[in-house]
Amino acid sequence: MPHIDSNGQRLFYIDTGGDGPPLLFSHGLHMDHRMFEPQIEALRQDYRCIAWDERGHGATVTDEAPFSYYDSADDAVGLLDALGIERAVWIGMSQGGYLSLRAALTHPERVAALALIDSQARPEPAERIETHRRAAALWAEHGLTPEMADNIAARILGDDSAHAEQWKSRWAASSAANVARIYATLDTRDDISDRLGEIDVPALVIHGEADRAIDMTLAEEMAARLPRAELVRIPGAGHAANLTHPAAVNPPLTAFLARVAGRSGGA
Repeated sequence: MPHIDSNGQRLFYIDTGGDGPPLLFSHGLHMDHRMFEPQIEALRQDYRCIAWDERGHGATVTDEAPFSYYDSADDAVGLLDALGIERAVWIGMSQGGYLSLRAALTHPERVAALALIDSQARPEPAERIETHRRAAALWAEHGLTPEMADNIAARILGDDSAHAEQWKSRWAASSAANVARIYATLDTRDDISDRLGEIDVPALVIHGEADRAIDMTLAEEMAARLPRAELVRIPGAGHAANLTHPAAVNPPLTAFLARVAGRSGGA
């Protein structure tokens, strides 16, 4: 399995190769690179698609030290370095968007454009932090219970998703210590909403209208504050809109990429 050493981490990644403009896919909490399979399948003929497993997720080998999304942004830049890629379009879902925004602030020369799927720039609400604390404690005592798995699936994938069972089985393999650590990263992130004006690259904000994890108003605010952003609403989609509603997500994403990173112009 392909791994690269980056920023003190051993990162798992996939790379479709080719000479097309590079796209870097960063997944959401509890997910991994496989959540972008519908997009990679649609785009791999025209673009070099790189997707990776972030710290504490999927097949990435990592320790249990605390980390921030700035660290994750540095991890991703190190991955691009190792692959010989100077700039890419960063496509991030939820926490993948958190790290992509921070990469745009700390490594602006590496970000050609942003596609932010069901993400935001605000910190985690206090009531959500308490929910995560209780969930981590319950996971430590009992492991992933069926009720917890159902709640996570409903929040990320929506009700009665055809993807739920396979992801539940993946979540069950997560250790309690790891769950506590990724929640801590989520819950301690800073508010960067006032810095969005610094990110002067083309941006596409895609958001499910039925997203239970991040309200549509936060996507609207982010799109309004980013200097060069457009907002696309996905009717009926929840938090992982790209996975559950690819037929609605892929066309605007493909059109955006053709404008900002088409094969004739590169990324």
